[in-house]
Amino acid sequence: MGSLLQGAVGFGLSLIAAPLITLIDPTLVPGPLLLAALVLPMLTARRDRSWVDLRGVRWALVGRVPGSVLGAAMLTGLSPRAMTLAVGIVVLAGVAMTASGVRLRPRGPTLLVAGVLSGFMGTTAAIGGPPLALVYQHAEGPRLRGTLAGYFVIAALISIAVLALAGRFGRHDLLAGLALLPGVVLGYLGSHRVARWVDRGFTRHAVLLVSTLAALALVVRALV
Repeated sequence: MGSLLQGAVGFGLSLIAAPLITLIDPTLVPGPLLLAALVLPMLTARRDRSWVDLRGVRWALVGRVPGSVLGAAMLTGLSPRAMTLAVGIVVLAGVAMTASGVRLRPRGPTLLVAGVLSGFMGTTAAIGGPPLALVYQHAEGPRLRGTLAGYFVIAALISIAVLALAGRFGRHDLLAGLALLPGVVLGYLGSHRVARWVDRGFTRHAVLLVSTLAALALVVRALV
């Protein structure tokens, strides 16, 4: 279901998968889920490759590196509950700001900041899509999905590498991540029809809705 959502909107895999997987085994987040978050955007980027905003991807990736390093460092110093609550509040603030009428344009500085936030959130909570998605919320559906997919491919690799250097990604994470891939593929295959519906003028609404749900899920997870 998480892969179906992300394949249609551009992000959202971790929104559905992370809370349920955490109930099974908290050690499966973020490492194994990041591996799943690497394969799915590979499939989406191939489908929407002609729409990818390469310039935007480059700017966001520049910010992803320090954001991921900061996230890994914070994991060793703060409790997971505090980190998750902080990430949820940041996303809610971003949704409120853009919903109020503030229009974020996909320019260098904006994408750089979005990349930093995405790296921090992706490394600490395995949910790194909302910052970049909010920047591209006014773009056409295929551009949003293709650009986010191109970004997620490299971003997931960066986060996995940072976690590995911090001793938070090993053989167990790799095997557990591989076990998630059949569900990833099935969700992607089912996302084509939903994506066509989203592209009929509902892209921005979908971005705001999924971002809000992601933030609320993080806040609830932290408080409960």
